[in-house]
Amino acid sequence: MKKIEVITPDHFEADNHFYPKALNAQLHPMVSHFFNLDHERVAKRYTHLNPQVDKAKLEEILKYQSKHFYWGGADLFYVTTESGRRRMVVLETNSCPSGQKSMPPRSDSDDYRGYRYLIENSFLPLLKKKRLPKGSLAVIYDKNYMEVSGYASTLADITGECVYLIPHMDNEEQYIHFDQGVMQLNYNGQQVPIRAAYRYVTQKPWNRIPVTSKTFIYNSTLVCLAGGRNKLLANKAYEFYNSELASSGLKINMPETIKDVSKLEIPLWVQKFGGKAVIKNPYSNAGQGVYTITDEKELNAFLSEEHSYDQFIVQSLIGHYNWSSTGTQGRFFHVGTVPNKKKNIYIADIRMMIYSTPNGFIPCAIYARRAKSPLNSELKTSSWDVLGTNLSIKKGENQWESDVSRLMLMDRKDFNALGVGIDDLIEAYIQTVLSVIAIDKMAQNLINKKGLFRQKLFTSLDNDKALLSEIMYS
Repeated sequence: MKKIEVITPDHFEADNHFYPKALNAQLHPMVSHFFNLDHERVAKRYTHLNPQVDKAKLEEILKYQSKHFYWGGADLFYVTTESGRRRMVVLETNSCPSGQKSMPPRSDSDDYRGYRYLIENSFLPLLKKKRLPKGSLAVIYDKNYMEVSGYASTLADITGECVYLIPHMDNEEQYIHFDQGVMQLNYNGQQVPIRAAYRYVTQKPWNRIPVTSKTFIYNSTLVCLAGGRNKLLANKAYEFYNSELASSGLKINMPETIKDVSKLEIPLWVQKFGGKAVIKNPYSNAGQGVYTITDEKELNAFLSEEHSYDQFIVQSLIGHYNWSSTGTQGRFFHVGTVPNKKKNIYIADIRMMIYSTPNGFIPCAIYARRAKSPLNSELKTSSWDVLGTNLSIKKGENQWESDVSRLMLMDRKDFNALGVGIDDLIEAYIQTVLSVIAIDKMAQNLINKKGLFRQKLFTSLDNDKALLSEIMYS
């Protein structure tokens, strides 16, 4: 069981907070150029290629000020259609995304890399705007120690304060509790109030962190419930925001999705997609609770399992042209990586991490992940091996490892293999911004004028009794 650490200033060591393959990697010039584009240049380029898009509206969106969702990462697939129309499709949006440990430096003196950009430009400016209780700073986490310790060390170095690095696991001893909305740390027999906390708690965070609090939490569990860790509500948020965007020429691209599906209904919806679909537990993450269905055997394996929640979502499956779902928008299939020396093409997704600043959304980190097995016209192995890109491996309760061999950096070697260009990065960035705004707007709708959680509205949007029983409201 992990213990509380007190991180003191001048504690940051790059070797501790980046993957070895990222430590000495060189950022690809095209990716470097992308990071140097401002909002106006992004909007100019995107609307030049997409003349149906309202340029003024796009610039307004890129400068949007988040109310709740300050830091997010979208997982995107680069897909195409039978007619050759390529696009970035949002698979999901994460409210505690990883990515910093996989980023090459932007310059030789860029020791802290994305950790510093995010803390300096997003987290700390927000603290200045908030009326906070007296107390210390903390980083709370349940996985990804390499990155969370990087955030804690960076925060300590920039502020000159000691920062508490607090493990906050599900089904383990809890070091923190909330007293009248203020986070209290139990440390060496003392109660230490926390005025602000950076949160990297990914597994059911709502069952031990209240939806609202006086302690500023970056991001709050409200964001998770509104879509950051709730795929069902995320999809509804995307649909609501797409309706709002209809006249602008912009939209969030997503797989065709059936929501609020009970286990008994699932075979019918899989059949509707031509026998090929993706079934998701809406509240899992890190590659857990996702089932790719390409035949009866995989469907029966899913149906034979016991599941913690009552509701599922079913989505169209994007694979090879020969075995993708056929939905109302036609058939999408993966562009895939550039063939390697063995002539193999792999499915890869792109993680685009952004953060909110007083000047709008800024890209912070990008990396890609490829699947374990190559993409072929015939599926001869487990579909998950061909389609699944997540690197996380669950070894046990609150125990995780990563398959770094499939990690693709934005460096001179890996980026070329991805087969994407600067316009694709721009589209990935815009899709990420749109998905984060959609969830932020959903979060705003779930809070009343008194700053309290609207339980009845949430229940009407997501009436999963198992989930509702887990939520810590205050």
